[in-house]
Amino acid sequence: MKIVVCVKQVPDTKGGVKFKPDGTLDRAAMLTIMNPDDKAGLEAALRIKDEMGAEVIVITMGLPKAEEVLREAMAMGADKGILVTDRVLGGADTWATSTTIAGAIRTIEDYDLIITGRQAIDGDTAQVGPQISEHLDLPVISYAEDIKIEGDSVIVKRQYDDRYHMVKAQMPCVITALSELNEPRYMTPGGIFDAYDAEITVLNRKDLIGVDDANIGLAGSPTQIAKASDKVRKGAGEVVNLDPAESVDYIMAKLKEKHVI
Repeated sequence: MKIVVCVKQVPDTKGGVKFKPDGTLDRAAMLTIMNPDDKAGLEAALRIKDEMGAEVIVITMGLPKAEEVLREAMAMGADKGILVTDRVLGGADTWATSTTIAGAIRTIEDYDLIITGRQAIDGDTAQVGPQISEHLDLPVISYAEDIKIEGDSVIVKRQYDDRYHMVKAQMPCVITALSELNEPRYMTPGGIFDAYDAEITVLNRKDLIGVDDANIGLAGSPTQIAKASDKVRKGAGEVVNLDPAESVDYIMAKLKEKHVI
């Protein structure tokens, strides 16, 4: 069995975010982590590997430093890492990103399952996983809370509002995982040493299969950023010192002024 896991190196939002003049994230200037939903998807693949045997291939698209997230995945137990990186791929929206990743997945033969995170914490679109399935003409099951393999099919418990669906699909197919799917394992010391000795496969634009230049990078992104900024900091506000009766009148007047009451 061969499982492809798509992961993304995302900004550690606790450290703040930085933007380029064109409105895209300045990823090279920020601390990064593995996207939480993707990490849960990786753990799901590793549990399948532990239970029934599988080759787990992890793929990411990004700057050369995104190699770090692949080595983290390999230190957790993944078998191979593929980095898709090229200057012409920068600034991609979800359409261009999914097009690129699908082109990279086409270089992998005989895979049974593709697992992605539901969404990335830097974009929160939840679009890339389903778009990959469309590009590859595969069924997709999103919002996975549990995954089981049964013969040549996968059975997924899918989150849905205040209930869940049980969905079965024949492999190959795409699954998007929730961070609540599991508790990802830690890297092991031996795994870390092995991961940093392992070779990462690097793919450039020329290596992608079935991809049109009109659909990649910033130029091939139909979604354009009009404006981007860090979170707006609130002012100190207005401080008043009044007795209880005056305070009530003051608050009521403010609520009326803002049309709350």
